[in-house]
Amino acid sequence: MGPTTDPAATFEIAETSDGNTVIYLKGRLDILSAGRMLKRLRPVAAKSNGMGLTVDLSKLETIDDTGVLLLFELRSAAESRGVLFEIFDPKGKARRLLSMVGFNDPTAVAPAGGKPKSGIIVRLGDVTITEAYNLRFMISFVGSVAISFFRILVHPRALRLGDTITCMEKTGVNALPIVGLISFLLGLVMAFMSSLQLEQFGANIYVASLVSIAMVSELGPIMTAIVVAGRSGSAFAAEIGTMKISEEVDALVTMGFEPALFLAVPRILAALIVVPLLTLFSDIFAIAGGLVVGVFVLDLTTVSYMAKTVETLTFFEVCWGAGKSLVFAVIIALVGCLRGFQTRGGADAVGNAATSAVVTSIFLIILSDSAFAILRGTW
Repeated sequence: MGPTTDPAATFEIAETSDGNTVIYLKGRLDILSAGRMLKRLRPVAAKSNGMGLTVDLSKLETIDDTGVLLLFELRSAAESRGVLFEIFDPKGKARRLLSMVGFNDPTAVAPAGGKPKSGIIVRLGDVTITEAYNLRFMISFVGSVAISFFRILVHPRALRLGDTITCMEKTGVNALPIVGLISFLLGLVMAFMSSLQLEQFGANIYVASLVSIAMVSELGPIMTAIVVAGRSGSAFAAEIGTMKISEEVDALVTMGFEPALFLAVPRILAALIVVPLLTLFSDIFAIAGGLVVGVFVLDLTTVSYMAKTVETLTFFEVCWGAGKSLVFAVIIALVGCLRGFQTRGGADAVGNAATSAVVTSIFLIILSDSAFAILRGTW
């Protein structure tokens, strides 16, 4: 085989009469050329089937530690096939480096190429241990929050009222525009789509009943909760997570403050207060969206539409939706704060905590809403 060129080195491959393979290295085997040379020579060493593989360094100008790594890799590839590996170095170009790294020591091995893959049993055990730790942490966190609320009942001044009001503003007031817009459009779409079917039977007036009962008892609470989870749940996790990785939470403990009382309770209490109110606003905006379709598309009067809405809705339906929103509020705030306190690592851990808070909250919201539906169906 003819010479192969490289920006800093060349090599030739030849076979002797007895079937051995000889690799002749020329030029400078350094960090600039060793990586590219390795890609070309490793397959040669891995496919060598003769009695031996010899690397001839007689025409080599210089070699550095990266070049020694190449020799390690070639020896490993050859010996894995049971082929004898030898180095011919009459000028001693590589002798000093090879002796420093113990190349001729039979126990010496090449540096690991990467993290070894774990078996399925190891990965399963690792996941089990991690989830067990997370469960233990969650139980401890919920317990500390419950104790903090009991402490507030006994000593109301322990509540950080200023932080609670600030959280109420961020969670409720700032979320009102987006909740109102989404609910209005949702009510409008529901009214328009249902009118396509009801209009065939001359039952346009029942569009008001469909929109009101669907939004107040089901879609209003769940859509509001999803929006709040995306806005505030992720914010809770990011804020507390940032404090955790910057060791501000540890500083609170050192100063004698209870982190759950100081950070979690104001956020949970704020969510409990504002999420039901946001749900009521969501219901109103959704009914308004249906009213627009009823008046401008179905030729209904405002009075008749609102009269049908009031006739359909009952006090129980309103309380049912508000009660579900309370449960959703607890889920959003607890999960957001929990993920924040579980944050470990660097800046990417904060993003992961925020994402996990949103995904977990939405899943638990849907799950609890299903439980409410089953509970109501059994009555």
